Amino acid sequence: MTSHISVRTTTGTAHLRARGLHLARGGRVLLRGVDLTLAPGDRLAVVGENGRGKTTLLAALGGDLDPDAGTIERHGSLGIVPQELAVDDSGPRTVGALLDVLLAHPLGVLHVLDEAAAALGEDTGAAAAQRYDDALAAATAIDAWDAPRRLEVALEEVGAITDRGRRLDTMSVGQRYRVRLAGVIAARADLLLLDEPTNHLDARALDHLTQAMREHPGAAAIISHDRALLAEIATAFLDLDPTSDGEPLLVSGGLEQWQEARRRHRAAWEDAHRAQQEEHERLRSQADAARSRLSTGWRPDKGTGKHQRQSRAPGAVRALNDRIDRLQEHRLDVPTPPPRLRLPASDTRAGAPLLRVEGVEIERGAGLPPRLPATSLRLQGGDRLLVVGPNGSGKTTLLRVLAGDLAPMSGSVQRLSDARIGLLEQEDDRARSPHRGSPGERRRRALAAVFTPRPDIVLLDEPTNHLGISGVDDLLDALERTPSAVVLATHDRSVLRALAHWPRLELGG
Repeated sequence: MTSHISVRTTTGTAHLRARGLHLARGGRVLLRGVDLTLAPGDRLAVVGENGRGKTTLLAALGGDLDPDAGTIERHGSLGIVPQELAVDDSGPRTVGALLDVLLAHPLGVLHVLDEAAAALGEDTGAAAAQRYDDALAAATAIDAWDAPRRLEVALEEVGAITDRGRRLDTMSVGQRYRVRLAGVIAARADLLLLDEPTNHLDARALDHLTQAMREHPGAAAIISHDRALLAEIATAFLDLDPTSDGEPLLVSGGLEQWQEARRRHRAAWEDAHRAQQEEHERLRSQADAARSRLSTGWRPDKGTGKHQRQSRAPGAVRALNDRIDRLQEHRLDVPTPPPRLRLPASDTRAGAPLLRVEGVEIERGAGLPPRLPATSLRLQGGDRLLVVGPNGSGKTTLLRVLAGDLAPMSGSVQRLSDARIGLLEQEDDRARSPHRGSPGERRRRALAAVFTPRPDIVLLDEPTNHLGISGVDDLLDALERTPSAVVLATHDRSVLRALAHWPRLELGG
Protein backbone atom coordinates (compact mmCIF):
# COMPACT_ATOMS: atom_id res chain seq x y z
CA MET A 1 0.00 0.00 0.00
CA THR A 2 1.38 3.40 -0.98
CA SER A 3 0.47 6.23 1.36
CA HIS A 4 0.19 9.74 -0.06
CA ILE A 5 0.20 13.06 1.69
CA SER A 6 -0.17 16.41 0.02
CA VAL A 7 0.78 18.58 2.93
CA ARG A 8 -1.06 21.69 1.81
CA THR A 9 -2.38 23.12 -1.42
CA THR A 10 -0.10 25.95 -2.51
CA THR A 11 0.64 27.86 -5.66
CA GLY A 12 4.42 27.67 -5.25
CA THR A 13 6.84 25.15 -6.73
CA ALA A 14 7.39 22.09 -4.53
CA HIS A 15 10.79 22.08 -2.82
CA LEU A 16 10.68 18.34 -2.09
CA ARG A 17 9.01 15.29 -3.60
CA ALA A 18 9.49 11.74 -2.33
CA ARG A 19 7.90 8.87 -4.20
CA GLY A 20 7.60 5.26 -3.05
CA LEU A 21 10.09 5.90 -0.24
CA HIS A 22 11.31 2.75 1.52
CA LEU A 23 13.77 2.81 4.42
CA ALA A 24 15.11 -0.14 6.42
CA ARG A 25 17.89 -0.35 8.97
CA GLY A 26 19.36 -3.41 10.65
CA GLY A 27 16.85 -5.66 8.93
CA ARG A 28 13.91 -3.65 10.32
CA VAL A 29 11.61 -1.77 7.97
CA LEU A 30 11.15 1.83 9.10
CA LEU A 31 9.12 3.25 6.22
CA ARG A 32 7.61 1.75 3.10
CA GLY A 33 5.87 3.22 0.08
CA VAL A 34 5.55 6.77 1.44
CA ASP A 35 4.92 9.75 -0.86
CA LEU A 36 5.68 13.27 0.38
CA THR A 37 5.24 16.64 -1.26
CA LEU A 38 6.50 19.78 0.49
CA ALA A 39 5.81 23.18 -1.07
CA PRO A 40 6.44 26.74 0.19
CA GLY A 41 4.62 27.32 3.46
CA ASP A 42 4.31 23.62 4.29
CA ARG A 43 5.57 22.57 7.71
CA LEU A 44 5.51 18.81 8.21
CA ALA A 45 5.83 17.55 11.81
CA VAL A 46 7.60 14.19 11.96
CA VAL A 47 6.64 12.59 15.28
CA GLY A 48 7.00 9.31 17.14
CA GLU A 49 9.10 7.67 19.82
CA ASN A 50 12.84 7.84 19.33
CA GLY A 51 14.13 4.86 17.38
CA ARG A 52 11.19 4.84 14.94
CA GLY A 53 13.26 6.23 12.06
CA LYS A 54 12.61 9.98 12.25
CA THR A 55 16.27 10.96 12.03
CA THR A 56 16.87 8.33 9.34
CA LEU A 57 14.04 9.83 7.31
CA LEU A 58 15.45 13.36 7.57
CA ALA A 59 18.90 12.07 6.59
CA ALA A 60 17.35 10.58 3.45
CA LEU A 61 15.35 13.72 2.66
CA GLY A 62 18.51 15.81 3.07
CA GLY A 63 20.61 13.60 0.80
CA ASP A 64 22.93 12.18 3.47
CA LEU A 65 21.43 8.70 3.14
CA ASP A 66 20.25 6.74 0.11
CA PRO A 67 16.77 5.19 0.49
CA ASP A 68 16.40 1.46 -0.02
CA ALA A 69 13.77 2.17 -2.67
CA GLY A 70 11.96 5.16 -4.14
CA THR A 71 13.06 8.59 -5.34
CA ILE A 72 13.64 11.95 -3.66
CA GLU A 73 13.71 15.24 -5.57
CA ARG A 74 14.83 18.49 -3.97
CA HIS A 75 14.62 21.94 -5.50
CA GLY A 76 16.24 25.09 -4.17
CA SER A 77 18.52 25.63 -1.20
CA LEU A 78 18.68 23.30 1.79
CA GLY A 79 19.16 24.07 5.48
CA ILE A 80 19.76 21.17 7.88
CA VAL A 81 20.06 21.21 11.68
CA PRO A 82 20.89 17.69 12.93
CA GLN A 83 20.66 16.78 16.60
CA GLU A 84 24.43 16.88 16.94
CA LEU A 85 26.98 18.99 15.07
CA ALA A 86 30.11 16.94 14.49
CA VAL A 87 33.40 18.80 14.60
CA ASP A 88 36.15 17.48 12.34
CA ASP A 89 38.91 18.67 10.06
CA SER A 90 36.62 18.67 7.01
CA GLY A 91 34.23 21.31 8.37
CA PRO A 92 34.26 24.76 9.98
CA ARG A 93 36.44 25.05 13.06
CA THR A 94 35.09 28.28 14.60
CA VAL A 95 31.78 29.99 15.21
CA GLY A 96 32.58 32.59 12.56
CA ALA A 97 33.49 30.00 9.94
CA LEU A 98 30.27 28.10 10.59
CA LEU A 99 28.14 31.24 10.33
CA ASP A 100 29.84 32.20 7.06
CA VAL A 101 28.88 28.81 5.62
CA LEU A 102 25.31 29.11 6.85
CA LEU A 103 24.82 32.62 5.40
CA ALA A 104 26.40 31.68 2.06
CA HIS A 105 22.99 31.21 0.41
CA PRO A 106 21.39 34.64 1.05
CA LEU A 107 24.71 36.39 0.44
CA GLY A 108 25.13 34.39 -2.75
CA VAL A 109 21.64 35.45 -3.87
CA LEU A 110 22.62 39.09 -3.36
CA HIS A 111 25.83 38.54 -5.31
CA VAL A 112 23.84 37.12 -8.23
CA LEU A 113 21.53 40.14 -8.05
CA ASP A 114 24.50 42.52 -8.15
CA GLU A 115 25.89 40.75 -11.19
CA ALA A 116 22.50 40.83 -12.92
CA ALA A 117 22.14 44.55 -12.20
CA ALA A 118 25.59 45.24 -13.60
CA ALA A 119 24.83 43.20 -16.71
CA LEU A 120 21.51 45.04 -17.18
CA GLY A 121 23.38 48.32 -17.18
CA GLU A 122 25.40 47.15 -20.19
CA ASP A 123 22.71 45.15 -21.97
CA THR A 124 19.06 46.25 -22.03
CA GLY A 125 17.89 43.20 -23.95
CA ALA A 126 15.09 40.88 -22.85
CA ALA A 127 17.46 38.16 -21.62
CA ALA A 128 19.34 40.52 -19.32
CA ALA A 129 16.09 41.98 -18.01
CA GLN A 130 14.71 38.51 -17.31
CA ARG A 131 17.90 37.56 -15.51
CA TYR A 132 17.62 40.63 -13.33
CA ASP A 133 13.92 40.04 -12.61
CA ASP A 134 14.63 36.43 -11.58
CA ALA A 135 17.50 37.47 -9.31
CA LEU A 136 15.41 40.21 -7.72
CA ALA A 137 12.53 37.79 -7.11
CA ALA A 138 14.87 35.27 -5.48
CA ALA A 139 16.35 37.92 -3.18
CA THR A 140 12.93 39.33 -2.32
CA ALA A 141 11.46 35.90 -1.52
CA ILE A 142 13.90 35.39 1.36
CA ASP A 143 14.55 39.08 2.11
CA ALA A 144 18.25 38.41 1.55
CA TRP A 145 19.25 41.97 2.44
CA ASP A 146 18.02 41.42 6.00
CA ALA A 147 19.86 38.12 6.56
CA PRO A 148 22.82 39.58 8.55
CA ARG A 149 20.43 41.41 10.88
CA ARG A 150 18.26 38.30 11.28
CA LEU A 151 21.39 36.35 12.19
CA GLU A 152 22.39 38.78 14.94
CA VAL A 153 18.85 38.74 16.35
CA ALA A 154 18.65 34.94 16.19
CA LEU A 155 22.00 34.47 17.93
CA GLU A 156 20.85 36.72 20.75
CA GLU A 157 17.36 35.24 21.07
CA VAL A 158 18.42 31.57 21.14
CA GLY A 159 21.26 32.27 23.58
CA ALA A 160 24.04 31.31 21.17
CA ILE A 161 27.72 32.14 21.56
CA THR A 162 28.56 35.15 19.37
CA ASP A 163 32.37 35.11 19.67
CA ARG A 164 33.29 34.39 16.05
CA GLY A 165 36.74 33.21 17.06
CA ARG A 166 35.45 30.59 19.52
CA ARG A 167 36.45 27.08 18.50
CA LEU A 168 33.55 24.70 18.00
CA ASP A 169 35.39 21.81 19.64
CA THR A 170 35.48 23.75 22.92
CA MET A 171 31.68 24.08 22.98
CA SER A 172 28.99 21.73 24.26
CA VAL A 173 26.52 19.97 21.96
CA GLY A 174 23.82 22.44 22.96
CA GLN A 175 26.04 25.47 22.35
CA ARG A 176 26.98 24.27 18.89
CA TYR A 177 23.37 23.43 18.14
CA ARG A 178 22.16 26.94 19.00
CA VAL A 179 24.77 28.56 16.75
CA ARG A 180 23.80 26.37 13.82
CA LEU A 181 20.07 26.82 14.44
CA ALA A 182 20.43 30.61 14.49
CA GLY A 183 22.33 30.58 11.20
CA VAL A 184 19.93 28.24 9.45
CA ILE A 185 16.73 30.05 10.39
CA ALA A 186 18.31 33.42 9.51
CA ALA A 187 19.39 32.18 6.06
CA ARG A 188 15.81 31.13 5.10
CA ALA A 189 16.70 28.22 2.86
CA ASP A 190 13.97 26.91 0.55
CA LEU A 191 13.79 23.64 2.51
CA LEU A 192 14.51 23.31 6.23
CA LEU A 193 15.10 19.98 7.98
CA LEU A 194 15.22 20.36 11.78
CA ASP A 195 15.89 17.47 14.15
CA GLU A 196 14.56 18.08 17.70
CA PRO A 197 15.22 21.84 17.64
CA THR A 198 13.69 22.40 21.10
CA ASN A 199 16.02 20.10 23.06
CA HIS A 200 18.64 22.79 23.71
CA LEU A 201 16.42 25.89 23.94
CA ASP A 202 14.98 27.84 26.83
CA ALA A 203 11.64 29.67 26.81
CA ARG A 204 12.96 32.79 25.08
CA ALA A 205 14.69 30.75 22.40
CA LEU A 206 11.56 28.65 21.86
CA ASP A 207 9.49 31.78 21.28
CA HIS A 208 11.98 32.99 18.67
CA LEU A 209 12.07 29.62 16.92
CA THR A 210 8.27 29.50 16.80
CA GLN A 211 8.01 32.96 15.29
CA ALA A 212 10.82 32.30 12.80
CA MET A 213 9.15 29.10 11.60
CA ARG A 214 5.79 30.84 11.19
CA GLU A 215 7.48 33.52 9.06
CA HIS A 216 9.62 31.11 7.05
CA PRO A 217 8.66 31.41 3.37
CA GLY A 218 9.94 27.98 2.35
CA ALA A 219 9.03 24.42 3.26
CA ALA A 220 10.11 22.56 6.38
CA ALA A 221 10.12 19.13 7.99
CA ILE A 222 10.58 19.21 11.76
CA ILE A 223 11.20 16.34 14.15
CA SER A 224 9.84 17.35 17.54
CA HIS A 225 7.94 16.14 20.59
CA ASP A 226 7.15 19.71 21.67
CA ARG A 227 3.38 19.99 21.33
CA ALA A 228 3.45 23.73 21.97
CA LEU A 229 5.72 24.25 18.96
CA LEU A 230 3.76 21.87 16.76
CA ALA A 231 0.45 23.49 17.73
CA GLU A 232 1.81 26.82 16.49
CA ILE A 233 3.52 25.81 13.25
CA ALA A 234 2.56 22.36 11.92
CA THR A 235 0.38 22.04 8.81
CA ALA A 236 0.57 18.21 8.66
CA PHE A 237 1.87 15.23 10.64
CA LEU A 238 3.80 12.11 9.73
CA ASP A 239 3.47 9.77 12.74
CA LEU A 240 6.03 6.94 12.76
CA ASP A 241 4.83 5.19 15.90
CA PRO A 242 3.56 1.60 15.36
CA THR A 243 0.17 1.17 13.71
CA SER A 244 -2.06 -1.84 13.26
CA ASP A 245 -1.18 -2.18 9.56
CA GLY A 246 2.47 -1.15 9.80
CA GLU A 247 1.94 2.01 7.74
CA PRO A 248 2.87 5.48 9.07
CA LEU A 249 -0.10 7.57 10.12
CA LEU A 250 -0.33 10.52 7.74
CA VAL A 251 -2.62 13.37 8.74
CA SER A 252 -3.22 16.70 7.03
CA GLY A 253 -4.07 19.50 9.42
CA GLY A 254 -2.87 20.79 12.76
CA LEU A 255 -2.18 19.31 16.18
CA GLU A 256 -5.82 18.69 17.13
CA GLN A 257 -6.57 16.86 13.90
CA TRP A 258 -3.53 14.63 14.35
CA GLN A 259 -4.27 13.87 18.01
CA GLU A 260 -7.88 12.95 17.20
CA ALA A 261 -6.79 10.70 14.33
CA ARG A 262 -4.22 9.07 16.61
CA ARG A 263 -6.80 8.49 19.38
CA ARG A 264 -9.27 6.94 16.95
CA HIS A 265 -6.63 4.65 15.48
CA ARG A 266 -5.34 3.52 18.88
CA ALA A 267 -8.85 2.82 20.19
CA ALA A 268 -9.80 0.87 17.06
CA TRP A 269 -6.53 -1.09 17.25
CA GLU A 270 -7.00 -2.02 20.92
CA ASP A 271 -10.66 -2.98 20.31
CA ALA A 272 -9.74 -5.17 17.31
CA HIS A 273 -6.91 -6.85 19.21
CA ARG A 274 -9.07 -7.51 22.26
CA ALA A 275 -11.94 -8.90 20.16
CA GLN A 276 -9.59 -11.18 18.23
CA GLN A 277 -7.94 -12.46 21.40
CA GLU A 278 -11.33 -13.10 23.02
CA GLU A 279 -12.57 -14.98 19.97
CA HIS A 280 -9.38 -17.05 19.89
CA GLU A 281 -9.79 -17.89 23.56
CA ARG A 282 -13.45 -18.87 22.97
CA LEU A 283 -12.46 -21.24 20.15
CA ARG A 284 -9.63 -22.69 22.24
CA SER A 285 -12.00 -23.32 25.14
CA GLN A 286 -14.46 -25.08 22.84
CA ALA A 287 -11.67 -27.28 21.47
CA ASP A 288 -10.48 -28.11 25.00
CA ALA A 289 -14.04 -28.99 26.05
CA ALA A 290 -14.52 -31.26 23.03
CA ARG A 291 -11.18 -32.95 23.69
CA SER A 292 -12.12 -33.46 27.35
CA ARG A 293 -15.46 -35.05 26.44
CA LEU A 294 -13.77 -37.44 24.05
CA SER A 295 -10.98 -38.45 26.44
CA THR A 296 -13.29 -39.09 29.42
CA GLY A 297 -15.82 -40.96 27.31
CA TRP A 298 -19.43 -40.08 26.56
CA ARG A 299 -21.82 -40.96 29.42
CA PRO A 300 -25.34 -41.72 28.10
CA ASP A 301 -28.45 -41.52 30.21
CA LYS A 302 -29.27 -44.55 32.38
CA GLY A 303 -30.84 -47.38 30.39
CA THR A 304 -29.25 -46.36 27.07
CA GLY A 305 -28.02 -49.34 25.10
CA LYS A 306 -24.43 -50.05 24.11
CA HIS A 307 -25.13 -49.56 20.42
CA GLN A 308 -26.24 -45.95 21.12
CA ARG A 309 -22.98 -45.23 22.96
CA GLN A 310 -21.00 -46.52 19.99
CA SER A 311 -23.03 -44.45 17.50
CA ARG A 312 -22.36 -41.27 19.45
CA ALA A 313 -18.53 -41.73 19.52
CA PRO A 314 -17.92 -40.70 15.87
CA GLY A 315 -19.97 -37.57 16.49
CA ALA A 316 -17.72 -36.58 19.39
CA VAL A 317 -14.66 -37.09 17.20
CA ARG A 318 -16.17 -34.96 14.45
CA ALA A 319 -17.02 -32.24 16.97
CA LEU A 320 -13.44 -32.22 18.25
CA ASN A 321 -11.99 -32.05 14.74
CA ASP A 322 -14.38 -29.24 13.87
CA ARG A 323 -13.32 -27.23 16.93
CA ILE A 324 -9.63 -27.79 16.16
CA ASP A 325 -10.13 -26.73 12.53
CA ARG A 326 -11.88 -23.52 13.60
CA LEU A 327 -9.10 -22.76 16.09
CA GLN A 328 -6.39 -23.30 13.48
CA GLU A 329 -8.21 -21.23 10.88
CA HIS A 330 -8.63 -18.29 13.24
CA ARG A 331 -5.67 -16.07 12.36
CA LEU A 332 -4.14 -13.79 14.96
CA ASP A 333 -3.25 -11.07 12.45
CA VAL A 334 -3.87 -7.98 14.63
CA PRO A 335 -0.52 -7.16 16.28
CA THR A 336 -0.36 -6.38 19.98
CA PRO A 337 -0.55 -2.60 20.57
CA PRO A 338 2.66 -1.23 22.12
CA PRO A 339 2.52 -1.02 25.92
CA ARG A 340 1.93 2.30 27.61
CA LEU A 341 4.51 3.75 29.99
CA ARG A 342 3.72 2.45 33.49
CA LEU A 343 5.61 3.62 36.58
CA PRO A 344 5.31 2.03 40.03
CA ALA A 345 3.98 4.24 42.82
CA SER A 346 5.59 4.65 46.24
CA ASP A 347 3.99 4.19 49.64
CA THR A 348 4.87 7.74 50.71
CA ARG A 349 2.45 9.13 53.28
CA ALA A 350 0.70 12.35 52.27
CA GLY A 351 2.02 15.34 54.18
CA ALA A 352 5.00 13.46 55.67
CA PRO A 353 7.99 15.86 56.04
CA LEU A 354 10.70 14.72 53.62
CA LEU A 355 13.24 17.49 52.92
CA ARG A 356 14.17 20.85 54.43
CA VAL A 357 16.41 23.21 52.42
CA GLU A 358 17.64 26.42 54.02
CA GLY A 359 19.54 29.11 52.09
CA VAL A 360 21.58 26.79 49.86
CA GLU A 361 23.78 28.69 47.44
CA ILE A 362 26.49 28.01 44.87
CA GLU A 363 28.61 30.67 43.20
CA ARG A 364 29.81 30.31 39.65
CA GLY A 365 33.54 29.73 39.33
CA ALA A 366 36.26 27.66 37.72
CA GLY A 367 35.30 24.01 37.80
CA LEU A 368 31.95 24.74 39.45
CA PRO A 369 28.45 24.13 38.09
CA PRO A 370 26.18 27.03 37.09
CA ARG A 371 25.39 29.48 39.89
CA LEU A 372 22.51 28.64 42.22
CA PRO A 373 21.07 31.67 44.04
CA ALA A 374 20.14 31.38 47.70
CA THR A 375 17.21 28.95 47.78
CA SER A 376 15.01 27.59 50.56
CA LEU A 377 12.17 25.12 50.31
CA ARG A 378 10.38 22.30 52.13
CA LEU A 379 9.03 19.11 50.63
CA GLN A 380 6.30 16.88 52.03
CA GLY A 381 4.68 13.73 50.75
CA GLY A 382 2.55 14.50 47.71
CA ASP A 383 4.12 17.92 47.06
CA ARG A 384 4.64 19.12 43.49
CA LEU A 385 7.16 21.73 42.30
CA LEU A 386 8.14 22.99 38.85
CA VAL A 387 11.62 24.50 38.55
CA VAL A 388 11.85 26.90 35.63
CA GLY A 389 14.35 29.38 34.28
CA PRO A 390 16.70 30.01 31.34
CA ASN A 391 19.72 27.88 30.56
CA GLY A 392 22.45 28.38 33.14
CA SER A 393 20.09 29.61 35.86
CA GLY A 394 20.90 26.66 38.14
CA LYS A 395 18.00 24.24 37.64
CA THR A 396 20.21 21.15 37.24
CA THR A 397 22.43 22.38 40.03
CA LEU A 398 19.46 22.64 42.41
CA LEU A 399 18.31 19.12 41.63
CA ARG A 400 21.82 17.76 42.27
CA VAL A 401 21.91 19.61 45.60
CA LEU A 402 18.51 18.18 46.59
CA ALA A 403 19.68 14.69 45.64
CA GLY A 404 22.80 15.05 47.78
CA ASP A 405 25.14 14.72 44.78
CA LEU A 406 26.46 18.26 45.18
CA ALA A 407 27.31 20.07 48.41
CA PRO A 408 26.24 23.74 48.57
CA MET A 409 28.75 26.45 49.42
CA SER A 410 26.40 27.73 52.08
CA GLY A 411 23.08 26.71 53.61
CA SER A 412 21.85 23.26 54.56
CA VAL A 413 19.92 20.32 53.13
CA GLN A 414 18.24 18.08 55.69
CA ARG A 415 16.65 14.78 54.70
CA LEU A 416 13.73 13.88 56.98
CA SER A 417 11.86 10.65 57.76
CA ASP A 418 14.63 8.63 56.08
CA ALA A 419 13.26 9.87 52.76
CA ARG A 420 14.32 7.89 49.70
CA ILE A 421 15.33 10.12 46.76
CA GLY A 422 15.44 9.28 43.06
CA LEU A 423 17.13 11.53 40.47
CA LEU A 424 16.65 11.42 36.71
CA GLU A 425 19.43 13.33 34.98
CA GLN A 426 19.05 15.10 31.64
CA GLU A 427 21.30 12.59 29.90
CA ASP A 428 22.67 9.21 30.99
CA ASP A 429 26.16 8.96 29.49
CA ARG A 430 26.39 5.31 30.52
CA ALA A 431 23.44 4.44 28.26
CA ARG A 432 24.64 6.06 25.04
CA SER A 433 25.70 2.78 23.47
CA PRO A 434 23.47 1.91 20.50
CA HIS A 435 23.42 -1.68 21.79
CA ARG A 436 21.23 -0.44 24.64
CA GLY A 437 18.33 0.53 22.38
CA SER A 438 17.05 3.83 21.03
CA PRO A 439 17.25 7.06 23.08
CA GLY A 440 13.50 6.80 23.69
CA GLU A 441 13.79 3.23 24.95
CA ARG A 442 16.73 4.18 27.16
CA ARG A 443 14.76 7.11 28.56
CA ARG A 444 11.87 4.84 29.47
CA ARG A 445 14.27 2.44 31.20
CA ALA A 446 15.89 5.32 33.07
CA LEU A 447 12.48 6.49 34.31
CA ALA A 448 11.60 2.97 35.39
CA ALA A 449 14.94 2.71 37.22
CA VAL A 450 14.18 5.91 39.14
CA PHE A 451 10.65 4.85 40.13
CA THR A 452 11.29 1.14 40.82
CA PRO A 453 12.81 1.71 44.32
CA ARG A 454 9.58 3.63 45.08
CA PRO A 455 11.29 6.87 46.18
CA ASP A 456 9.62 9.37 48.46
CA ILE A 457 11.08 12.26 46.45
CA VAL A 458 11.41 12.16 42.65
CA LEU A 459 13.76 14.70 41.04
CA LEU A 460 13.34 14.92 37.26
CA ASP A 461 15.66 16.97 35.03
CA GLU A 462 14.09 17.51 31.58
CA PRO A 463 12.36 14.11 31.78
CA THR A 464 10.61 14.46 28.41
CA ASN A 465 13.87 14.59 26.41
CA HIS A 466 13.78 11.71 23.88
CA LEU A 467 10.20 10.76 24.75
CA GLY A 468 7.51 10.80 22.09
CA ILE A 469 4.22 12.54 22.74
CA SER A 470 2.50 9.34 23.87
CA GLY A 471 5.31 8.70 26.35
CA VAL A 472 5.01 12.25 27.66
CA ASP A 473 1.27 11.77 28.19
CA ASP A 474 1.88 8.54 30.11
CA LEU A 475 4.59 10.20 32.24
CA LEU A 476 2.41 13.18 33.15
CA ASP A 477 -0.42 10.84 34.13
CA ALA A 478 1.94 8.88 36.40
CA LEU A 479 3.27 12.08 38.00
CA GLU A 480 -0.22 13.30 38.79
CA ARG A 481 -1.05 10.02 40.54
CA THR A 482 2.14 9.24 42.46
CA PRO A 483 2.08 9.87 46.24
CA SER A 484 5.79 10.80 46.07
CA ALA A 485 6.91 14.41 46.18
CA VAL A 486 7.93 15.48 42.67
CA VAL A 487 10.36 18.23 41.66
CA LEU A 488 10.53 18.69 37.90
CA ALA A 489 12.83 21.00 35.92
CA THR A 490 11.81 21.54 32.31
CA HIS A 491 11.71 23.85 29.30
CA ASP A 492 9.01 21.75 27.62
CA ARG A 493 6.17 24.20 27.06
CA SER A 494 3.57 21.48 26.65
CA VAL A 495 4.57 20.10 30.06
CA LEU A 496 4.50 23.57 31.60
CA ARG A 497 1.00 24.10 30.25
CA ALA A 498 -0.22 20.68 31.39
CA LEU A 499 1.23 21.26 34.88
CA ALA A 500 0.24 24.92 35.15
CA HIS A 501 -1.56 24.10 38.45
CA TRP A 502 1.74 23.05 40.09
CA PRO A 503 3.63 25.57 42.27
CA ARG A 504 6.68 27.07 40.52
CA LEU A 505 10.17 28.03 41.58
CA GLU A 506 11.69 30.48 39.09
CA LEU A 507 15.47 30.74 38.93
CA GLY A 508 17.49 33.37 37.12
CA GLY A 509 14.55 35.72 36.75
